Amino acid sequence: MNRNAIRAAFPLTVPVMAGYLVLGMGFGILLESKGFGFWWAGLMSLTIYAGSMQYVAVDLLSAGASLLSAALMTLILNARHLFYGLSMLEQYRPIRGGRKAYLIHGLTDETYSLVCSAKPPEGVSSAAFYFWISLLDQSYWLAGSVIGGLLGQVIPFDTTGIDFAMTALFVVIFTEQWLTRKNHLSALIGIGVSLLSLLAFGPDRFLIPAMAGIALLLTVFRRRLGEQEAQA
Repeated sequence: MNRNAIRAAFPLTVPVMAGYLVLGMGFGILLESKGFGFWWAGLMSLTIYAGSMQYVAVDLLSAGASLLSAALMTLILNARHLFYGLSMLEQYRPIRGGRKAYLIHGLTDETYSLVCSAKPPEGVSSAAFYFWISLLDQSYWLAGSVIGGLLGQVIPFDTTGIDFAMTALFVVIFTEQWLTRKNHLSALIGIGVSLLSLLAFGPDRFLIPAMAGIALLLTVFRRRLGEQEAQA
């Protein structure tokens, strides 16, 4: 265990801990309200670990959705991870073995935000630094999910609107990155393509064209984005 890496990673993850404990508890409460025990919340947060998709999965499970429907919904909702992967190719390239596999599994929106902006301090390897950021973040979400499931068994909750919590968190993350980064090209690409797709395809069909367009443009401008990031 690299204690220096933990000491460097933990303070950066405190804001994520504050959000993940609350959002994880919301997920656990929502899942328990649909008749699933708290251990289901823990298992899903350990293996699926997909944030907003876990909220959607609650409705899919309770409605008895088919595997095909669940797979398509997951692909649409988590297509943004294609962009994360593209931007992390160089940063994760030197990392090998099981640690790299876990970093890929643990790359959520909030973790992505941290590993993109934070640099390991002197004397701490990047592999250990990124690993502990990812592991700490998942531990917060896992703990919140289990606690929420347990609370849902003993305290009655009105779960109306609780699934909007992830949307609110995404808005906060986007705003924070916009304010802290000088290079806004990737954000502008996302906003522009999404608006054009919304106008062209309507609110019910714009998501897939928007994701495809954003992925294409990020691939085209990948070198330029990398150069600007290195200069920042």
